[in-house]
Amino acid sequence: MAETLAYIQRKSLIHDLTGATKFLFFIMWSVAAMITYDTRILLALFAIGIFLFSISKLKWKEVRFALIFMFVLMGFNMIGVYLFGPEQGVEIYGTRHELFVIAGPYAVTLEQLFYMFNFLMKYLSVIPIALLFIMATNPSEFASSLNKIGVSYRIGYAVALALRYIPDIQRDYHNISKAQQARGIDLSRKDKFFDRLKNSAAILFPLVLSSLQRIEVISNAMELRGFGKNKKRTWIVERKFKKDDYRALVFGALILVISIIVTFSDGNRFYNPFL
Repeated sequence: MAETLAYIQRKSLIHDLTGATKFLFFIMWSVAAMITYDTRILLALFAIGIFLFSISKLKWKEVRFALIFMFVLMGFNMIGVYLFGPEQGVEIYGTRHELFVIAGPYAVTLEQLFYMFNFLMKYLSVIPIALLFIMATNPSEFASSLNKIGVSYRIGYAVALALRYIPDIQRDYHNISKAQQARGIDLSRKDKFFDRLKNSAAILFPLVLSSLQRIEVISNAMELRGFGKNKKRTWIVERKFKKDDYRALVFGALILVISIIVTFSDGNRFYNPFL
């Protein structure tokens, strides 16, 4: 059974970086993408993100389900952006090049299309790095790295448990789904959509109960072992920062600085090709 958004061990430059390096790089990368609406910066971030994903030796088919889910959410988000602000691009860029009218106030303009394209690119530029952070980072090593840069080990351990919990939920879901289908509950595409949706409740309830049970078991085990009693702790998978870690952090900081400088060089966050 293939797991989605779970740690996949590979031998690559990305995997060799410490968890703290990937976390800080992801934060800087996300800030660089969020603050700008400059198309040139967003396209550059997207291209670099694709390149970094390719050298990680992860395969796109391993993240296919996550990508489909993200694209569906982005589709709904783009529809919402247009429905609640069909003239947002016109207001931002100060010009109007109308292509055609749909109905009432809803018209398609080049400015709105360009604004929505930049909005989409903000997502696409972050997705490859987010997938790398999740799928190329060992949860235990990530917790130790966070602790090393000053984050409380309690917080680091909570984050590690959350990352480890993703594949556990997937395994439980598939096991419960197969068990319910063996009892005659049809979840295949042959059944009607609303019937499948109703039958999915037979999976959701046992999944919630099993999740709560696992939480109780883990919390009891940690309490019995005195977790959180001391201010410091040791780590089995702790790793020291290497030259590649410092290079990655410098590269991330450089991207952030360039994004800020280019974005605000003319006093406006939006790159305007219509002037």
